[in-house]
Amino acid sequence: MKEIRHEPVAPTRTQRLPPGRDIGAHRHDDHQIVYAARGVLAVTTDHGTWIAPATRAIWVPAGTVHAHHAHGALDLRLVGLPTTDNPLGLDAPTVLIVGPLLRELILAYTRSPDDPSPERLRLRAVLLDQLAASQHQPVHLPAPSDPRLKQVCDLLRADPTDRRTLADLGKEVGASDRTLSRLFKADLGMTFPQWRTQLRLYRALVLLAEDVPVTAVAHQCGWASPSAFIDVFHRAFGHTPGAHRPS
Repeated sequence: MKEIRHEPVAPTRTQRLPPGRDIGAHRHDDHQIVYAARGVLAVTTDHGTWIAPATRAIWVPAGTVHAHHAHGALDLRLVGLPTTDNPLGLDAPTVLIVGPLLRELILAYTRSPDDPSPERLRLRAVLLDQLAASQHQPVHLPAPSDPRLKQVCDLLRADPTDRRTLADLGKEVGASDRTLSRLFKADLGMTFPQWRTQLRLYRALVLLAEDVPVTAVAHQCGWASPSAFIDVFHRAFGHTPGAHRPS
């Protein structure tokens, strides 16, 4: 990433971003929770992209160089925390499940960021308690470093409906399916089918944020049928694609 801004204090605030808007590469000396109350947020580092609809938040550890991208109109909620406050002990970007209570705590805490009242301090304490109990979920699209693997991933990014096998893709990039399979696990920490599913889910979240009908999303993301898409989406996010679409 180029032109990295250093912003020592991670802000606590609300911010509205129109569809397609970016916040360029930057880093903080504090931890930060990044949450989209509306729209779909993508946080990208040199190691990949973390995706969060309104049922997820992204933990960004202190010192992590990252950029934000808005899919759909984004109601962004940022919570900055000093390095002494790391209730989950996380040292890498992580997607957190946001239940109804944690959502309301984030919304309330970011609504009046300059409020010094005792009530706000108590709200902060409850927020940290809920973060400590939050579950992780790997809604993460890691970026490859091996050139052959990057070629394969670029082919699939260009066309998520591509149903070729790893052996077929290997012929195009000059690598055996055994080599590519090993690279997926070593370089990306997941199998080829897992990575392709993550890619399709990412693309689905983007299309849903743009209010594309569920049937069309299933087709454009490579699922054999809308029911197959709905099943995978529900297992990944805990709700149906229709519930995720913007109101």
